[in-house]
Amino acid sequence: MARVHLAAWRSTYAGILPEAYLTTLSAERESLDYERAILQRRGGHAGFVAIADGQEIPGGGVVGFITGGLSRRPGIAEGEVETLYLLDDFRDRGVGRRLMRAMASHLASLGAESAFAWVLEDNPSRWFYARLGAKLVAREALTFAGQRTTQLAYAWEPIHTLLTATATTRLPR
Repeated sequence: MARVHLAAWRSTYAGILPEAYLTTLSAERESLDYERAILQRRGGHAGFVAIADGQEIPGGGVVGFITGGLSRRPGIAEGEVETLYLLDDFRDRGVGRRLMRAMASHLASLGAESAFAWVLEDNPSRWFYARLGAKLVAREALTFAGQRTTQLAYAWEPIHTLLTATATTRLPR
């Protein structure tokens, strides 16, 4: 998971976040953070992983993942998609949609009737959330990696909107 996290950040945020920050990201630190979150399972926290077979990646392996749980930020939505990361070669192939479906189902099983995700305003993939029926519901300035930026909250209310948008995924042949 940490390998995918680092690759996704370095690809997506090149030219958006400082290069010095992106080059200092550590797979070891990220691995420990994910392990801790998985073991604690606070607020119904869960993760779902997409794995490719050995034909697409020599030896197979993780190509994407999603994490989330009950909202850490009351007032926006009841459930939260905390992370969604994919390797570049697995974008636009339905992997992200299937991961979102898994998380939406999980959040609904926890009783969440709505869900949201934060995304940096300059993230070129933010359109993905809108394509899945999310509405922009909040904008917040923040300092990240020593740089001023804006994050946007995209929400699905009701959560059924997201479940419906992700229901018709076809597997690639």
